[in-house]
Amino acid sequence: MKKYILLLTALVGSMSVFAQSTTSTEVTSRNSWLKIGANVGVPVGDLSDYSSLALGLDLKGQIMTTNHIGAGITTGYNHFFAKEGLKDFGTIPLGAFLRYYPQSKGFFLGTDVGYSFLTGVEDGKGGFYVRPELGYHNYDWNIFGFYNGVLRGDDNGGNIQHVGIGFTYNIRFK
Repeated sequence: MKKYILLLTALVGSMSVFAQSTTSTEVTSRNSWLKIGANVGVPVGDLSDYSSLALGLDLKGQIMTTNHIGAGITTGYNHFFAKEGLKDFGTIPLGAFLRYYPQSKGFFLGTDVGYSFLTGVEDGKGGFYVRPELGYHNYDWNIFGFYNGVLRGDDNGGNIQHVGIGFTYNIRFK
């Protein structure tokens, strides 16, 4: 767990360096927006014995700290459909994200990091989560592939992992 906390600290620290390298940024419709979207995935690892499908909703608030770097906060909900005879459950991520956009339209690379809460499981504990993404974007929308891992010890039920595709639509601040 210490290595995950160290990784989170390093990522948040690097986001701070990006934020400090720019001057004060006024929030406008050209540099900030809400991203609302959905995703679908398949469980991997031990979770594939328990669940067959994951559907999720995404909500992100982003500001472009430079012409190529976007940073923000993220939350959402992922629902895991259990196999026959087992019980569905969900996760609620709460974290920060960083995106690199080489061009104003085209491919992007990014990751979300934070903590994901577990729902629908009695005495279930969440864990540190990471969600790297590779996708395509334009001014209005993003489509991406991702890996989502909620990292937990074996004593807490093990990791919750899935891979999938998603999309978000950008709603500009006025």
